[in-house]
Amino acid sequence: MTSRSELAKLIPTHPAPPLLHSDDIQVRWVMPEIFHDIPVQETDDDEAVRLLGELAEKALPGAGDEAQTALAVTCALGVDDLLAAGAQYAGLCVTAVDDTLCTATVFATLVDSPDAGGVGDAVKAIAEHLDKLGDAEVSEIELPCGSAVSYIGSRDDKLIGELTDTGEELMFETWYIRVYVPLPNGTSLVMEMSTPTMAGWETFSTMFGNTVSSIRLFHADGTPLITSVAAA
Repeated sequence: MTSRSELAKLIPTHPAPPLLHSDDIQVRWVMPEIFHDIPVQETDDDEAVRLLGELAEKALPGAGDEAQTALAVTCALGVDDLLAAGAQYAGLCVTAVDDTLCTATVFATLVDSPDAGGVGDAVKAIAEHLDKLGDAEVSEIELPCGSAVSYIGSRDDKLIGELTDTGEELMFETWYIRVYVPLPNGTSLVMEMSTPTMAGWETFSTMFGNTVSSIRLFHADGTPLITSVAAA
């Protein structure tokens, strides 16, 4: 993880960083400019189409209408999966890493924390639950905003037939990092970065490490909130 001054140098921010509300707690973080917002919360179909078109133009500048349309369609088809995961924010990155075209998706959501006595107990409960699954690397970590759990692994995802040359569904491996940040009001921020392109893993995981390091928590009146068990 980087220091705050290093973070400012490494990842330029959107003019207004994403914000989630959890009752009396606000959650903010910094996204790299290379990530473009996916309109997962847009309910107007025409506006969603317009925003997806803008996303494709920004993500693939100069690539031509065919490639941009294909990306917009892919994003549109992926919105349902993001919503099924509870995404309240999502962003997409398309970039070349060592001449290989790579993509990554970040999403964030708020979920109920385990029924525990506080942030420290919630961290332990989340870590124990994930560890029992036995399918990924689980670690309890300390972020500038407080205590958290990281979950790093891979899973099999599916590309629907409409997007393949053969018209048949295609299974592929996706690598991910998921971070759980329990809040003192019984909810947890969950943020995940995933990529199907292993060539970009180091780049994307570094960006994501900086992003979760930028998470800041605030009370409703705007005063900072830090939930670190280590500082308790």
